[in-house]
Amino acid sequence: MGDVMAQAVRHDAMRARNLALVLGELGARGALTRAALAEITGLTKTTVSKLVADLIEAGLVLEAGAVRDGERGRPGVAVRISGEHVAAVGLEINVDYLSVRVVDLARTVRLRRTQAVDNRSAQPVDVLARLRDLALQAVDEAVEAGLRVVGGVLAVPGPVDLATGTVHNAPNLGWRDVPVSSLLSMPFPMWVENEANLAALGELWFGRGLPDFLHVSGEIGIGAGLVVQGRLFRGARGFAGELGHVAVSPDGPACRCGGRGCLEQYAGQDALLAAAGGPVVRQHHAGAPGTPPSETPGAPPSATPGTLPSETPDAPPNQARGALPTEAPGAPPSATPGTLPSETPDAPPNQARGALPSETPGAPPSEARGTPPSATPGDRLEPGDQGVGWIVSRLLAGDEAALRACERAGWALGVALCSAINLVDPDAIVLGGIYAPLFPWIGGVVADMLASRLGQMRDGVPPVVVSHLGTEAAALGAAGQVIQRVIADPAAALQH
Repeated sequence: MGDVMAQAVRHDAMRARNLALVLGELGARGALTRAALAEITGLTKTTVSKLVADLIEAGLVLEAGAVRDGERGRPGVAVRISGEHVAAVGLEINVDYLSVRVVDLARTVRLRRTQAVDNRSAQPVDVLARLRDLALQAVDEAVEAGLRVVGGVLAVPGPVDLATGTVHNAPNLGWRDVPVSSLLSMPFPMWVENEANLAALGELWFGRGLPDFLHVSGEIGIGAGLVVQGRLFRGARGFAGELGHVAVSPDGPACRCGGRGCLEQYAGQDALLAAAGGPVVRQHHAGAPGTPPSETPGAPPSATPGTLPSETPDAPPNQARGALPTEAPGAPPSATPGTLPSETPDAPPNQARGALPSETPGAPPSEARGTPPSATPGDRLEPGDQGVGWIVSRLLAGDEAALRACERAGWALGVALCSAINLVDPDAIVLGGIYAPLFPWIGGVVADMLASRLGQMRDGVPPVVVSHLGTEAAALGAAGQVIQRVIADPAAALQH
């Protein structure tokens, strides 16, 4: 009896591996015939046919029509991953919005829900309850459309213990050691992950698809995700990518993280708004569950975020500026940096751009130069991005303070990225989040900084390109992570 059971276990394990092998090839290559799958995987045609039949029955695969593999013989029937039955949910909590994306197994976005809300003034339990309501509404709509949600991932702006789903410290939310996984109850398996990491994965699976790049996610905080050979680099404890807390000026303003002169204080959304004379942003935060809102330890004093010290060792003196090129040196010719596809929901519309304000490479901005773009701002900016929407409207109007704020942010971002490039040597820099709509005014400054500071040590500087996903990247990456789990273990999905 023991030998029979052991043999059955081995058979099930082998079948699970083969199912994953077949589904993985369909995910990587697209539609294939059973004969092509047998040739690629090394499995027999009979085995492939049985596996495909199981995947079709489970709603993971469907037949896509007849194709002819060669000049002779009967045409084969191609199969591909099905988006008609299985779906994943990607959730995001950011400082000023909640986001839900429902994505089917074929990586088609089926539902988008975003709610603008100030999460800094709320308790974590209240934020999570509001997010749960928003997510369940989307899930109900997905079920009505015939989809079965098999799992979800939540993106949060801070380091996460992946084993427990605890957010150790999200300074812009005021969260410290918040047990998110235990507080968020959903009718399907849920995981919690860092927002910047998921934004990088979103760019990998739904964006440009570059195999090696550093994705910079600009919001009120600034995070980065490093993808190497198509895989996310997490670091020893999963905390890699805290670019927003790289010091660009050691004697600069105090940061909520406890340091001084962090990039976030010059290039985060609050810093940009303050420097441009924009709407005042409330600085109070919520603590752990049950704790009244209070000042976060290490919060900056009353100094205006984004103000460069006049005699900072790392900050070159202000000087007259020239004109910036309208795109980053070395940017791929396939897309114009700063232009977002019009069909992307929640993304700012394509707008005509004029000359970009610029500066001498390596120098912090003092006065904006150049002719402002003549286009008027669109009425569909990123949900939860009223702050950056205000900045874009001022930039399009040629407002000098807004232009200077963006040049200052580009300078600081360039300084931080020079260190990151020297350390990890990425093939490309992808700017996302609020930097997508701001790319025409920031991207060139960053590219010039990299060229001026890195050009003598390297035979080439990584191109600086814009993400087409905007602030949607993290939620898409979250849903994509669930999809990857299904593809890696379809046998589990077959059991439901």
